Amino acid sequence: MRIGIPKEVKTNENRVSLVPAGAEALVAAGHSVMVETGAGAGSGFDDSEYVAVGATIGKGAADVWSGAEMIVKVKEPIAKEWKHIKKGQTVFTYLHFAADEKLTRAHIDSGATCIAYETVELPGGELPLLTPMSEVAGRMAVQEGAKYLEKLYGGYGVLLGGVPGVAPAEVVVLGGGVVGINAAKMAAGMGARVTILDVSLHRLRYLNDVMPANVACIYSNRHNILDRIRTADLVVGGVLIPGAKAPKLVRREDLKLMKPGAVIVDVAVDQGGCVETTKATTHENPVYEVDGVIHYAVANMPGGVPRTSTLALTNATLPYVVRLANEGWKAALAADPSFLKGLNVVAGKVTYPAVAEAFGLKYHDPAKFI
Repeated sequence: MRIGIPKEVKTNENRVSLVPAGAEALVAAGHSVMVETGAGAGSGFDDSEYVAVGATIGKGAADVWSGAEMIVKVKEPIAKEWKHIKKGQTVFTYLHFAADEKLTRAHIDSGATCIAYETVELPGGELPLLTPMSEVAGRMAVQEGAKYLEKLYGGYGVLLGGVPGVAPAEVVVLGGGVVGINAAKMAAGMGARVTILDVSLHRLRYLNDVMPANVACIYSNRHNILDRIRTADLVVGGVLIPGAKAPKLVRREDLKLMKPGAVIVDVAVDQGGCVETTKATTHENPVYEVDGVIHYAVANMPGGVPRTSTLALTNATLPYVVRLANEGWKAALAADPSFLKGLNVVAGKVTYPAVAEAFGLKYHDPAKFI
């Protein structure tokens, strides 16, 4: 199979979808790999490293897309890339369709087979290709939140862990999934007082067992959310419904209850955000203020630490890439019901329920296409 690795073009996105070791594995299996020149530079991988393991270097995006049977990316193709997508081509990447109707319709119109990292789902509910980036984003959320709490950046002027004689900051984490547990661990480790809110009592019992004493686990409902954000210095939004828009747990009017200079980091921004006032930002301009509350909503947070993120992501994605290359998408997905859940769009048809529901489109059973 001919596999193309384009350079990511989303603002400040420095990750790459395949490291040289992955290219070596694919070439050894008899496939050809073309990497756009400079694609790995942001993550510390030079073109020469890809050439050394048998990959070829494409001069530009058009070269990579035009010759590839399968495109492997990190982030969803943005508008200027849509013209490159070909009918029958397999596109394997994070797609987050439910948060963007124009993006969804562009891929429907392309006729490509679109497989989303974020909706591949194991029987136990684990999202194996989303988990590594959720781990990074959850940890970064606290790191960034702590920075923007500093007065210099417009925050309340609070040190997350406090000092002897001065109380630590209050951190509220919405959602006890992968993002939430990583955010809570980081915040607790820095000495903050942390509250995790989640709707799953099973999950809350688990978190209560594994978290340190400075983390409280509270059932998530409207009353408890409002009660906790009143005193919060930092709120981390980590709510996820796989493949669907995130629920709006914090409304515009709720911001008036919060401290001026408090910070919200909405990690759910890729799925529309779990705060009503969330709008996607970039690493260049990461924050904005609404009603005195600082909002950090960078849509590709892990792109800020691309070396770590690329290695973590490709550790998870490479086995799936190899299966797609070796078997073709139909056979690979037919053999694995978990992988089949990654199929979002094929031949102009929507095959993921939450995406169809988000835009009132007809849903087609993915099993019919394999």
